[in-house]
Amino acid sequence: MFRCPGNQFSRRGFLAAGALGGVGLSLADLLMIQDARAAQKSYDFIEAKAKSVIHIFLPGGLAQQESFDPKPYSPLEYRGEMGTIKTNTGEVFCESLPQLAKRADKFAVIRSMTHGEAAHERGTHNMFTGYKPSPALKYPSFGSVVSHEYGPRNNLPPYVCIPNMPNEFAGSGYLSSSYGPFSLGDDPKNPNFKVRDLDLAGGVDMERFARRKAALETVNGRFTSMTGADNVGAMSTFYERAYSLLGSPEARKAFDINAEDAKLRDRYGRDEAGQRMLMARRLVESGVRLVTLTYGGWDMHANITSGIKRSVPPLDRALSVLLDDLSERGLLDETLVMVSTEFGRTPKINPDAGRDHWAKVFSVLLAGGGIKGGTVYGASNAIASEPEENPVSPEDLATTIYHQLGIVADKELMSPGDRPIEIVDGGNLIKGILA
Repeated sequence: MFRCPGNQFSRRGFLAAGALGGVGLSLADLLMIQDARAAQKSYDFIEAKAKSVIHIFLPGGLAQQESFDPKPYSPLEYRGEMGTIKTNTGEVFCESLPQLAKRADKFAVIRSMTHGEAAHERGTHNMFTGYKPSPALKYPSFGSVVSHEYGPRNNLPPYVCIPNMPNEFAGSGYLSSSYGPFSLGDDPKNPNFKVRDLDLAGGVDMERFARRKAALETVNGRFTSMTGADNVGAMSTFYERAYSLLGSPEARKAFDINAEDAKLRDRYGRDEAGQRMLMARRLVESGVRLVTLTYGGWDMHANITSGIKRSVPPLDRALSVLLDDLSERGLLDETLVMVSTEFGRTPKINPDAGRDHWAKVFSVLLAGGGIKGGTVYGASNAIASEPEENPVSPEDLATTIYHQLGIVADKELMSPGDRPIEIVDGGNLIKGILA
């Protein structure tokens, strides 16, 4: 099989080639060329194991102790009030996750996620970009990088947020805003759910729409030829994608959650968790490359037991049905499901019967897309205060996600000022969770 090797001259390569234009080469010239060639990156082909990603983000900081990493043998003030349940692989989860415990063979849990950012915004930035926050540069999210690298499929946006872009770090960062997400603008759980801007205005048929589109293109043609500003080019891209959605019955059908069987909707749950995950499955099945959805609020500084008992059951049910549904449709092997949060919670229960922010250790779930099911990777110590085995950083997690998608994590993208920036800087592949 022939494969295009890509452009053989990188930015650094052109700098080296420029030295050849003189009459002769000095020793300094030769050394500079050798250094430039040594610095030039070459990217090996990676076979993609996953075609799509469903990223379920739990904002606020899910407590590892009350979910995937309970500590039943630690003192009460550390372990909390909730008990444990055995999984079908012999591991132990919090009793809050009975349905997922029955399906532990379908996913991997990383119990040793760690970073140093205990503020919501900074922790969220880490988990959406694989980078620590910087005042000098805005980094792109997973979805925007995937959009940049692969583009649309089946006339659908490559990156979709349910119901809206969850935070500022879920955007395109230093990449063009044309790689930002398409947001539904409404919650699929609503009885009258309707995707924003997906239907033609009242009284406008397709023929009239086509005339309007042609007129707009004529007006815009002159304007766009006079400027290279990113926001102008991005707006043109958005318009073209909107035209594709409006003109494609198949694409519009992908967003029609009412087309789902009523019994399946009931199985997922007619709530935020259930209907958002069902919509995510519809979208990846139709061709969307990465879907980000949020569920709940996990910043439980007080009364964590009651908070967990209220918020976890819909998550446990919906995520379990999502894994079953993807598997039954033959989609789980090619769809990477990730459940993440910005950080964990403090080892010790506070005076308000809650747990506070804790970034030193927390848990992440991964399933499908070449992930080895039934795996527990890494471990926290006896009181869940820090990693004890195999610490995993956001850079490691991002590198692994991109690898499963066939994207070279240290590939350089161009940021403003023609500055090459690696997609991920310094992450390691988490080989222990790969099938």
